[in-house]
Amino acid sequence: MEHTRIRTFNTSDTYPEQNLDNDLCQAVVTQGGKTVWLRGQCPQNLDDAKNIESHDPVEQTHKVMQNIRQLIEEAGGTMEHLVKVVVYITDVRHREAVYRTMGEYIKGVHPVSTGLVVQALARPEWLVEIDGTAVIPEGFQR
Repeated sequence: MEHTRIRTFNTSDTYPEQNLDNDLCQAVVTQGGKTVWLRGQCPQNLDDAKNIESHDPVEQTHKVMQNIRQLIEEAGGTMEHLVKVVVYITDVRHREAVYRTMGEYIKGVHPVSTGLVVQALARPEWLVEIDGTAVIPEGFQR
C-alpha cells in the first residue's frame, strides 16, 4: 500500500522568487500501517545528545534530517513513509538554506509541510528544529 499524495507540487513553482526545490503536497492520505511520531529533531547526535559544532543552518539541517531518517529506519520504514514535517527556524533569512537542504532528503517523497519562524528554540545555538510523522504500511519489509 502506498500513501496517496494529493496535489503534489514543487516549491520552485510556488515560491519562484526563492531558490527552493522541495517536493511537497497539500495532503497525504494513509490507511492502516504503523504511525511513527517523531519528536522535534535538533542538530545533535541521537546517541549522546551532543550538539554538532556548526552554527551553519545547512550543516544543522543535514544533522536534523539525518536524525529523522535514522529514526524512521529504526522504526522499520524509509523516508518514503514520511507524511508530514513541521519546520521551525529562528531566522527567516535561513529559510532557503534550511529548505534546500531538507529538500535533498525528501526528493520524490512529497510530505505535507508547515514552516514557522520562532523567536528561539530550546538551546540558543540551534537554528532549526524539524518534527515529522511517518506511516509505515502494514507488511512493509525493508
